[in-house]
Amino acid sequence: MIIASACNKTTKLNVQPALTPAGTFSGKFTLYHQNSRTGKVDSSSAALQLSLEGASGFKVIGDTATLHAGSYGTYAVSASTSNIGFEDKTYPTTGTPVKIHLSGIYDYLYDGTTLQMAAYGALDTLTYYYNLKKTAN
Repeated sequence: MIIASACNKTTKLNVQPALTPAGTFSGKFTLYHQNSRTGKVDSSSAALQLSLEGASGFKVIGDTATLHAGSYGTYAVSASTSNIGFEDKTYPTTGTPVKIHLSGIYDYLYDGTTLQMAAYGALDTLTYYYNLKKTAN
């Protein structure tokens, strides 16, 4: 009888949902590329600012001259799966973009101050990584 009542005991877990990022963030975008023949990894980076506002969407500004495009659009966050999806309104409808656009689904970690996002590109030889700090609400 004691064993049966112990097995029926309900345990409450103190699980907190992932924080939803919002506000203005600044930091570094890094593109990692692995050469499929040699396995060597090289990287390029740019300083960016990302604004995330639910009502108005997202906006990317900063060092957008060569590597990463300045852009804007809509986004949605799934805190339960730690994914954030971006629909870039400036993404070309045909051809291959010259610069990286914040577009598609990214894994994210956010602790209230630091926002890290990562996505993987063509043939798993590319990784897009954003390491950003919150600078304003």
